[in-house]
Amino acid sequence: MTTAQHILTGGTILTMDPAQPMAEAIALAEGRILAVGRQADILALAGPNTLREDLHGKTLLPGLIESHTHALWGACRDLFQVYVGYQASLSQLAQAIAARAATLAPGTWITGGPWRLDMQDSLPDTPRAWLDAIAPAHPVAIADTTQHAMWCNSAALAQAGLADGCAPIPGGVVGQEGPDGRLTGFLAEAACGPVRAQTRFTPDQLDAACAQAVGYFNSLGYTGFKEPSAQAEDLGAYARAYDRGALSLHAAAHIAAFSPLSGSTMPLAEIDALVARYGRAGLNLRFTKLFLDGVAPALTASFLAPYLPRPGYDPAQHSPDATLLLPPEQLNQLVTAHDAAGYTVKMHAVGDNAARRGLDAIAAARQANGPAGPRHEIAHSTFIDDADLPRFAALNAVAEVSPKLWMPNAATAAQRAVLGQARLSQVHRIRSLLQAGAEVIFGTDWPAAAPDANPWSGLAGMISRADPSGVFPGQVAPDQAISLAQALPLFTRNAARAMGLEGETGMLRAGLSADFIIVPGTLTKMGTADIAAALPVRTVFKGAVVFEG
Repeated sequence: MTTAQHILTGGTILTMDPAQPMAEAIALAEGRILAVGRQADILALAGPNTLREDLHGKTLLPGLIESHTHALWGACRDLFQVYVGYQASLSQLAQAIAARAATLAPGTWITGGPWRLDMQDSLPDTPRAWLDAIAPAHPVAIADTTQHAMWCNSAALAQAGLADGCAPIPGGVVGQEGPDGRLTGFLAEAACGPVRAQTRFTPDQLDAACAQAVGYFNSLGYTGFKEPSAQAEDLGAYARAYDRGALSLHAAAHIAAFSPLSGSTMPLAEIDALVARYGRAGLNLRFTKLFLDGVAPALTASFLAPYLPRPGYDPAQHSPDATLLLPPEQLNQLVTAHDAAGYTVKMHAVGDNAARRGLDAIAAARQANGPAGPRHEIAHSTFIDDADLPRFAALNAVAEVSPKLWMPNAATAAQRAVLGQARLSQVHRIRSLLQAGAEVIFGTDWPAAAPDANPWSGLAGMISRADPSGVFPGQVAPDQAISLAQALPLFTRNAARAMGLEGETGMLRAGLSADFIIVPGTLTKMGTADIAAALPVRTVFKGAVVFEG
């Protein structure tokens, strides 16, 4: 009989194991869970050197797993970019840009943001002219809250090779006005690519961002995460952190096989080469990413029904597939090929038509390759049509819900403005997906459309469909609220399975990795405000304390 090195008792232990949902005690040894169960049985595993710890009423549960977060991007935002938060005014954004310009040498790029859709009505002129007046000596590119659109000044447009009268960019939106096609400085989707190519972060910056992100995630209670759209430089930063022993998280990354920024698909041979170079035992790269559409506020999300009337958009001319970034035939071929090669595909799908086309592609892969292939994911799953709800279970597909827009937030007004209140009542149908038998996982999508990567506010919002901070009043689709017991698996065992770590983490069961968190109080008895504030006092990864607060 193995002797326990550490035994914890005296609190609420939520195992996320359907065979034994709760326990009185847990024993650890050599970085793994030795046993979970009744206190008397666990204490029998103690030896003379066993550390015995009383939880004093706290809650112990598996470490949380973030299934969709741009970790390096988010940390770079906090370390190197202008960031004013999601509730700032236009004047506050201007002041932040001007302040950054005053500290930088002329010609140095200024990036960050964000701006919101409602700010466009307050601009005194075009975004280009407004930014030119604030920082004429610096190239400036400021992203919106979704990170799918930008405002750029003249210097930024020039350095990106964009000039007045330029031709349209396939898959993108280039704002132009007047007979000479003068650029307004507004760019969306693929049109942002030339600017982003000029503003890449250095390897040293990415290493610093990785260290920042790992510490941040551990402090929130994460012991695992998936990067949803990685480039080679991102993979290099994660691999270097793993090699240094500084990646205290189970990690996986979806390699960006197609995005509106690249405009082209990455061959499987190139993906295989990236996996061979950067894959590690604790960094699973058997995942790829495809973008199917954009976002609703920019009218680039692919919906079955039209948007509300807006200048430059005629609902009578609406075509659901017009905003798809990949034609359905090509999408079917790509998913089928990636499925055959053993890659799990995550597909960005905001509109209900994009989600349908993604499910169609999974169906094509199942027909071609058989039903036992990887469990592909529909990312965001923001809007799902009734007819498509049962298809997730039928196709063994995963519904990933992100960002935290299932509760009132800074983006709610922009969604309502283009979709209307009736359609907003059908957003993030988490309850309906669960009722239809879908397996659902959680992500924040930080920093795209999410100011932070905090899982606790997202958990509280799932339960109440209200903003737990009280900043934004009301509820969003309250009939889609779910219980704490329904929500927690999205953050733990479901997410572990989606990472390919079923049987390794995501539950508290004998033999699994000792990945867990301790939060104050009894989680099952907390109201949503307390859940939103329930940051861990300890995070343990493979038996080692990686955060103590």
